[in-house]
Amino acid sequence: MRGLKGALVALVAVIGLAGAAFAADPENTIYLDLKDGRVVIELLPEVAPQHVERVKTLAREGFYDGIVFHRVIPGFMAQTGDPTGTGMGGSMLDDLPAEFSNTESFTRGAVGMARTQSPNSANSQFFIVTEDSPFLDGQYTLLGRVVEGMEYVDNITPKDPDVPGPVDKIVKMQVAADAE
Repeated sequence: MRGLKGALVALVAVIGLAGAAFAADPENTIYLDLKDGRVVIELLPEVAPQHVERVKTLAREGFYDGIVFHRVIPGFMAQTGDPTGTGMGGSMLDDLPAEFSNTESFTRGAVGMARTQSPNSANSQFFIVTEDSPFLDGQYTLLGRVVEGMEYVDNITPKDPDVPGPVDKIVKMQVAADAE
């Protein structure tokens, strides 16, 4: 029995070291600070390189800091990234062409870029799905996944953009490589 315990301890240690070797790339990790805590997002540059670069650029400029979650539908998603807070705005940068994926799916925690009816209209707005939403696959660009702090996304106050009421904000959003 003592040999089995020793083997299990060694196996756990090896698995722990292997996990450390595959730690997230700080250049492709976003820290999204909300009222309740930090959400860690792993970006997927191999899936959506232009969208990942856009989000990192805007985060580095402080664009997202203080922006509200203007559309939050319980059991579906939380959307933010509009400096006007109406769902109609974006950054001063040009819109991006769609980067739809055939390999990634909008499962709980997926981060996608919001857009208008035009597939090539994503700019600065993004959303985090709170439940599996496969109907979004191939319709929206998926650029990342929440790897920590999904419970804080679940706590974002529901919000209909057409109805006045309380809103939650992004406290701070930064690329992990630049984190203070």
